[in-house]
Amino acid sequence: MNANLFALFESRFPADRDACCIETHDGLYYSWNDLDRATAKLANLLVSLDLPEGSRVAVQVEKSPEALFLYLATLRAGYVYLPLNTAYQEAEIDYFIGNAEPAVVVCSTANFGWVSRIAFRHGTRNVFSLDEDRAGTLLERASSQPDRFDTVQRNADDLAAILYTSGTTGRSKGAMLSHGNLSSNALTLHQAWGWRSDDVLLHMLPIFHVHGLFVASHGALLAGAKMIWAPKLDMNQLLEYLPRSTVMMGVPTYYVRMLQEPRFTAETCRNMRLFISGSAPLLLETFDAFRERSGHTILERYGMSETVMLVSNPYDKAEGERIGGTVGRPLPGVQVRVVNDEGKPCPVGEIGNVEVKGPNVFQGYWRMPEKTREEFTADGWFKTGDVGRFGGAIVGMSGERKVPDDYLTIVGRSKDLIISGGYNVYPKEIESFLDEMPGVQESAVIGVPHADFGEAVIAVVVGKPGAQLDEAALIGTLKHRIANFKVPKRIHVVPELPRNTMGKVQKNVLRQQFGG
Repeated sequence: MNANLFALFESRFPADRDACCIETHDGLYYSWNDLDRATAKLANLLVSLDLPEGSRVAVQVEKSPEALFLYLATLRAGYVYLPLNTAYQEAEIDYFIGNAEPAVVVCSTANFGWVSRIAFRHGTRNVFSLDEDRAGTLLERASSQPDRFDTVQRNADDLAAILYTSGTTGRSKGAMLSHGNLSSNALTLHQAWGWRSDDVLLHMLPIFHVHGLFVASHGALLAGAKMIWAPKLDMNQLLEYLPRSTVMMGVPTYYVRMLQEPRFTAETCRNMRLFISGSAPLLLETFDAFRERSGHTILERYGMSETVMLVSNPYDKAEGERIGGTVGRPLPGVQVRVVNDEGKPCPVGEIGNVEVKGPNVFQGYWRMPEKTREEFTADGWFKTGDVGRFGGAIVGMSGERKVPDDYLTIVGRSKDLIISGGYNVYPKEIESFLDEMPGVQESAVIGVPHADFGEAVIAVVVGKPGAQLDEAALIGTLKHRIANFKVPKRIHVVPELPRNTMGKVQKNVLRQQFGG
């Protein structure tokens, strides 16, 4: 049996291959035959490049059906897909390409000049361009390729994708996900969330991370279900397409903005069966307000780049209710435990470190064997870095509500990690850029509550003696060096950073001081 993830999708394509697979916001229709032929052409192009076994294909392009086809073609041809956030700037791309050493890099035409320079400097021989309007050299080169391709045989443990993530210190780490990791999770979610062939997924998420690329896209592909494809959250498009959809996935920011739109009503959701939220904590206030406005209860779930999905509130009411503020029960086949700092299991209701095990858990970090060993326990559990508890109670505006003993609640994260608008932001990376700037003695980056993004990035800096630091100038410099979602909303200049007796910066004090 071929364990290639694409072979699994292929086996579930609908009998009518002329049916619509993707409908775009600008009126294009792609059938399942179109998907098959396009991925075949792209897979043939990749194979024609005579790439070494296990080659990485690094992709930083805007969202489009063709970008999804490139991902599927990479799987189909047996290579390894490496998605990169479209907001990443030169310093970041230089690190990723240098670390992953991809054989192929695909970027937008607008960025081709500087991306290709970086790629060629690191030994990449093949650089193509792809734009959201189907322009670029990738499709030009693929157009002459045959539109038939036999999906390459792969084993479950063979590498399918590398997703760059980070700890709270150091540079980004490449989480290695196998065909088996991704297949097992897609099949589990297919059952857990009641996917059907007549579903219509409203896809407004980006496709450079787990949520949009794996959880959403895999769900529709495995069900043989149609996707309505939009570049990003656009309220006019959402109001147009939601009445024709049955499933939507979003980050909490999406649901906050839907509630801010007076035209969004229960009638808009008349054909919906499931709203899913993830990538950041959903405020209980948003959970309750959305149910009151729409008549739908959002399903919250929990996952990571290293594991895809781990835990989910129930889809079927017969299996329990969806409880705001919790992420529900471990998915079938996934084991989750909460332990104290000594590694002993915590009793129900007690907060501890969340550790997980299962067929969806990644193989390790790319070229970081020591870091991989650090992140797994001696008995093979992955340390998520998140803090949570089973059971206990959720306290909201309406009072305290008991949580079933087998429901997980995430109460915190690795102390420095910030999640802003669904994106992970790692303070150490931003601090390293700030600390290099003229006049900056040292810096500390924190997350503070934000109604729209969940958390906002704030920096606190100390100037060198005699230096005059300008907030706007510092922010302006960062905008040219790092992705916009990482750039601090504010930079506060202070005489000194608060420290404990061991000399460690007390970020909790900074959060109290600047979190208002």
